[in-house]
Amino acid sequence: MEVVRDPAQFPALGNATVTTGTFDGVHVGHQQILRRLREVARQSGGPAVVITYWPHPRLVLGPPLTHPEWLDLRLLNTLDERIDKLQEFGVDYLLIIPFTREFAALTSEEYIQNILLRTVGTRKLVIGYDHRFGRNREGGFEYLSQHAGRYGLTVEEIPREDVDAVGVSSTRIRQALLAGDVATANRYLGYHYPLTGRVVKGQQLGRTIGYPTANLALLEPLKLVPARGIYAVWARTAAGTRHQAMLSIGVRPTIGEDLTQTIEVNLLDFSGDLYDQELTLEFVVWLRAEAKYDGLEALTAQLARDEQDTRTALN
Repeated sequence: MEVVRDPAQFPALGNATVTTGTFDGVHVGHQQILRRLREVARQSGGPAVVITYWPHPRLVLGPPLTHPEWLDLRLLNTLDERIDKLQEFGVDYLLIIPFTREFAALTSEEYIQNILLRTVGTRKLVIGYDHRFGRNREGGFEYLSQHAGRYGLTVEEIPREDVDAVGVSSTRIRQALLAGDVATANRYLGYHYPLTGRVVKGQQLGRTIGYPTANLALLEPLKLVPARGIYAVWARTAAGTRHQAMLSIGVRPTIGEDLTQTIEVNLLDFSGDLYDQELTLEFVVWLRAEAKYDGLEALTAQLARDEQDTRTALN
């Protein structure tokens, strides 16, 4: 897949089959659109093209960052995760348009002429039933259908019953993750929810009780962190090795009061130095809620049970 981040550098294609959207999560609803995109592209003999946007439109058009509404904005994918997922579905070209206020001000006519036709060379357009585009979201399937002949386009809408076959939406996935329900989130995503960070130094208490942990600092501050609790996860290192691991997201109530939330993961059967390396976690099972224990001995005993539960879940 060729990734282009500047519309001015996009190659002249002439026979492109295109879909557009933010695709946050690249969930099973999105995947229906991507499969159809690839099918139509094969039939027409041209490339399959996805147009997406970065940063998230709400970062550009929303209220100031100090506004409480920003507490609601949590991304399911980093841009790199989105790119990787789109590539898995056989996309030939990915155009990442920098989302600015100037871009948001384009009318639907300007968007069609400047982006779809002149920049990409669109001949077939595949969109979801609720897709909107142009200033104030004025454009949609009806507008495109009415003017398709003038643009030299054919337009196909993926019906609601196909996109929402399992009632999936990015909002429902976020709600499931914030409740610790990773089983539902993973079912809607069609893959294990990922979380990537860089390993930083912590208090190093874990190694004193036999459970050394890697503390993660997220690479994308707006990436959604699931609910506090203990999880069975797969941990993938920068070298590409994959390890069973148990993860704690929480404020460590056994250790002290009013501590900041941390993301700490113990890689089972692993020895080595992970500091300053990137680590990606794949959420599999929520094991239990975070709890306060009567001292480190009781905490260590619980961690031993968590380890066994993790091995059972991942095996």
